[in-house]
Amino acid sequence: MSIDRVVMAFAGMMVLVSLLLAHFHSGYWLWLTAFVGANLFQSAFTGFCPLAILLKKIGVKAGAAFYTSGN
Repeated sequence: MSIDRVVMAFAGMMVLVSLLLAHFHSGYWLWLTAFVGANLFQSAFTGFCPLAILLKKIGVKAGAAFYTSGN
């Protein structure tokens, strides 16, 4: 699985988890959903994603969407 797919899967998982936590625990968990959405939005324009950089360092195969310094 490439970095691009791992990042998208992780973002989707975080949105779903935060929605479940907001429903069952506290509405403040929606701030996590907002953070994930804002990060996805900025990475669409800049190509910068901290998770992509971390995944590259641990050896996940590079994709085409994210700047990971030294593709």
